Amino acid sequence: MERLIGTTSRGIRAPIIKKGDDITEIVVDSVLKAVESSGIQLENQDIVSVTEAVVARAQGNYASVDDIAADVKEKFKDADAIGVIFPILSRNRFSLCLKGIARGAKKIVLMLSYPSDEVGNGLVTFDQLDEKNIDPYEDVLTEERFRELFGYEKHPFTGIDYIDFYKNVILSEGCEVEVLLANHPKAVLPYTPHVLHCDIHTRKRTRRLLEKAGAKTICSLAEILNASRNGSGYNEDYGLLGSNKATDETLKLFPRDCQSVVDRIHDKFLEKTGKNIEVMVYGDGAFKDPVGGIWELADPVVSPAYTSGLVGQPNEIKLKYIADNEFSHLKGRELEDAIRAYIEKKGEDLTGDMTAEGTTPRRLTDLLGSLSDLTSGSGDKGTPIILIQGYFDSYAK
Repeated sequence: MERLIGTTSRGIRAPIIKKGDDITEIVVDSVLKAVESSGIQLENQDIVSVTEAVVARAQGNYASVDDIAADVKEKFKDADAIGVIFPILSRNRFSLCLKGIARGAKKIVLMLSYPSDEVGNGLVTFDQLDEKNIDPYEDVLTEERFRELFGYEKHPFTGIDYIDFYKNVILSEGCEVEVLLANHPKAVLPYTPHVLHCDIHTRKRTRRLLEKAGAKTICSLAEILNASRNGSGYNEDYGLLGSNKATDETLKLFPRDCQSVVDRIHDKFLEKTGKNIEVMVYGDGAFKDPVGGIWELADPVVSPAYTSGLVGQPNEIKLKYIADNEFSHLKGRELEDAIRAYIEKKGEDLTGDMTAEGTTPRRLTDLLGSLSDLTSGSGDKGTPIILIQGYFDSYAK
């Protein structure tokens, strides 16, 4: 019988996961109980994705504000002032990082990008800049000048004035603060040659520009807690990038050693079901909100680890293109049979082929991570595990 349902994505409920829990057993048992209770059958090439948050929790990958402060003090021990540049505007993602940085510094020159941060959280709009004849690529604004031009703007979703909010975080630690708004890294250097750049996806370029401009100390947020400090959690690849607030004094870091996690889960599924289940760990999905303009990718990568079957990009033809061009003279069952035959004979790499024009040129893990993130959400659904079925099926099957 022909299967009439394509890709499905299901959130799988799981127990509340704590430090020391066996993430492999929890993921496999949760999925098997869910499919049994729902009458679902696992198939080869089904995909199980696990949110990075529960992997990090099971690992106990946490660090305190004091741990951050100790690392900052060590890496900026010769600095009277630290330029903290290009942070994202987020209470959850950055406020505790900033608290720890301030605790380890004497003075911070906080330089924010504008009109928005790297992931689209806006301070002002481009229309407002145009109205005031401000060029964000050239103009460096002091806090006073920014207030003269734009007043006190609050984030449309959170209701927070992030300039005041971040200033108060710094001041609460007994640290001096000066605020700038600029979009070129070198704009901070007249204030201090010691720079901690906090951008996520542009960090390599920022380092290169700072080196070229003669900065004395250059450190990325990825280099803060890239090793354990006093027994703290850490991430050797991403440091504080991808971290989230856990308590008022504690951060959950991005998980580490994720490849061994997905490999163990894959092997356990194979042992218990005989099925080759693809497995991935996912963080923020790579998509942009069309209304708020926020790009949902505050994690350094969508997926830090995945099994081999998830390597690469989709290799699909555009059905509409084939139907309207190659087989425009056909319809009904004859058209369906012709398209199925065309799919079965398609090449292994359709890059540059007109038949693939308009299909999504993104990595499988980025597409699947976005699907997983949208399915699980970030609230109280209680589904940190996602089961995706039928993703690799095509019209020919």
